[in-house]
Amino acid sequence: DIERLLQLQQLDTTIDEARREIAAHPQRLADADARLNEANKALDAAKQRLKTSQDSRRDLEKEAAVFQGRLSKFKEQLSAVKTNREYTAMQHEIEAAQRDLGVVEEKVLERMMEADAVAADVKQAEAALAAQKKAIEAEKKTLTDGLVSVEASLKEASDKRAALVSQTDPGLIARFEQVARARKGIALSRATYDGLCTACHVRLRPHVFQQVRQNETIIQCDSCQRIMYYLPPPPPVEQAVTHRS
Repeated sequence: DIERLLQLQQLDTTIDEARREIAAHPQRLADADARLNEANKALDAAKQRLKTSQDSRRDLEKEAAVFQGRLSKFKEQLSAVKTNREYTAMQHEIEAAQRDLGVVEEKVLERMMEADAVAADVKQAEAALAAQKKAIEAEKKTLTDGLVSVEASLKEASDKRAALVSQTDPGLIARFEQVARARKGIALSRATYDGLCTACHVRLRPHVFQQVRQNETIIQCDSCQRIMYYLPPPPPVEQAVTHRS
């Protein structure tokens, strides 16, 4: 009975772990998709920064064209002035237009340099996305293959459990499952060589410990109610004796 219960405990542990793996599978896929989504967002953000920079540059170029047109107009009008006062005033207008044009052209140059940097960011984000796609495809394949293996393990363990239960006293199975429910799935506990319950670390009474050591009856720990079993210590290793002549 103790041997069957130990096998049952091992099978229940395998089944529980397999079920947790299966339950975690959708979230692991979702986590992988979330990382891919973040990489997509990073690329979209870089492309948006590039578009904003290019739009700003085009607006500045239009503004520069306006100042250039105004400057050309003032230069044409300069040849038509008749007095020094008009000439001086027109020169001031030309200088102001040239200053305004220079400011805008400087901004256009800044946008050009900015666009080059952002374009490099776009290429970097594209490379990162491609790498992330490749890694996530491999990860999903590993997860899918692992799921198939875990499902097979779950079926095998479940079949073995059903066969084992059919060979074991129903009352004993009921007691095992009752303790397992109360103790987070662990219904058995090994007694240490000096008589402690390894689960709750409470010392067994001497006569109870002697019964547990025999592994002939179902004994439960007085403290945690787990079913006790005992494994004798391994035999001592014989050391080779070297004879000196």
